[in-house]
Amino acid sequence: MTDAAGSALPIPPGAADQAYVWLTATGRRSGLERTVELWFGLVGSTLYLLAGGGRSAGWVQNSLATEEVRVRMAGATYRGGARVVEPGTDEEQAARRLLAAKYQGWSEGRPLSGWARNSLCIALDLTGEVAAVEVEPAAG
Repeated sequence: MTDAAGSALPIPPGAADQAYVWLTATGRRSGLERTVELWFGLVGSTLYLLAGGGRSAGWVQNSLATEEVRVRMAGATYRGGARVVEPGTDEEQAARRLLAAKYQGWSEGRPLSGWARNSLCIALDLTGEVAAVEVEPAAG
């Protein structure tokens, strides 16, 4: 599976092995930041996520409604954009197998679980690292 973003964003080695990422998107109604912990697969600078709740999941709606999301992973925060992976494509099938293998022990020749087969497939194409924010020391 190739990196859909096609960028050379430096992702630390081993980032794909961590158990979760933390996705932050702006609430589409509240305007407040919302953060959720998610299972993921990583290929190059594209994260793949499966939403068991489909398009009705709040994190999916918020992520698709905003131009930019942030993802905390491997000790850094990255910005990017969310998109629904086109159903029936090689990218979608590879992403489903990637997450099923990582979290459910799936292997070639075995059927995918209902979650891996039926969940909405979302891609987060990472575009850059968010610079660390320097905190001003308190005046004393």
